[in-house]
Amino acid sequence: MRKNYFAKGRLGLSAALVVLAAQISAARAADLKIQLLTVPDYKAVFGQIESRNVLPARTRIGGTLATVTVTEGTLVKKGEQIALVSDPKIALQIQAAAASVQAAASQLNNAQKQFDRVDQLLKQKISSQAAYDQAKTQLLVAKNQVAVAQANQKVLQQNAKDGAVLSPAEGRVLTVPVAAGSVILPGEVVANIASGPYFLRLSLPEAVAPRIRKDIKVLIGSPGQLSRVNQNLSGIATGTVVKVYPQISGGRVLADVSVANLESYFVNERTLVWIPIGTRKVIAVPQDAISLKNGIDYVHINDAGSAIAVAVIPGDEIAGPEGPEREILTGLHEGDVVIVPGAGKSGQ
Repeated sequence: MRKNYFAKGRLGLSAALVVLAAQISAARAADLKIQLLTVPDYKAVFGQIESRNVLPARTRIGGTLATVTVTEGTLVKKGEQIALVSDPKIALQIQAAAASVQAAASQLNNAQKQFDRVDQLLKQKISSQAAYDQAKTQLLVAKNQVAVAQANQKVLQQNAKDGAVLSPAEGRVLTVPVAAGSVILPGEVVANIASGPYFLRLSLPEAVAPRIRKDIKVLIGSPGQLSRVNQNLSGIATGTVVKVYPQISGGRVLADVSVANLESYFVNERTLVWIPIGTRKVIAVPQDAISLKNGIDYVHINDAGSAIAVAVIPGDEIAGPEGPEREILTGLHEGDVVIVPGAGKSGQ
């Protein structure tokens, strides 16, 4: 019985050693040799959201501002009525024009009857050619008077329609400097409308102007975000420099950045932008290689087959060749072999 017991014990020990050897082999297969990575060196600046165009919606006639149907922030379409200007004098003028049209129509009716009478008499050799010509001229004058009265009536009717203030373009209302009930003159601004796509305008120090060029990529923070840049781009929008202005004013150079989906921002809102001004060499390891103990971050390195814990100071997360990695500011050197628990890949 004892022989069988010890035999089983030796078999269990052998199996445990095999498993331990496999674990050691797996750990060694996951060793990473530290190599310097080249990453962009970002400079944080403020960018300001601006609209491509800001168009004023103006009145076309003077009068009293009867209604204003928009406020700051309202989205409007091109040609949409946003306000109404009324002028009581226009209604009176339209009534007078309608009376003028009726009077001219009556004169035309009389002139037509007079012409028809003279035309019949001329055919009967009773009237003269001079009387016929005079009646024909009076008929033409009456027709022209009707046309003039109708044209004046249309002008006044159009003036009444011009009291409607229309949006000049599709966009968002930025400001409404007037209120209903105020007296307004022709050409005054009722609302300013931001139309066209939003873009980001950067004001950069003169020292970095030589490094700024068209088509470079920048990182954009979320509205209100003031944190440090996360260089693996997770959760951060990207944009492209589309224009660099050649003039430097006050030690600053301006650049425009095209960014998709800026509708969540306010016009003239400032947000942090990280723009690459060069490159730098860094040491980075996978996040799994860092362990926290007693408030201190450690990385285990393979030193001649022995695992040694080294205290490190981690930095930002960056994009490594195998995926996201954590920059190590101090504690590791190029050529160190880092043990990554649970990883199955080797080499960096």
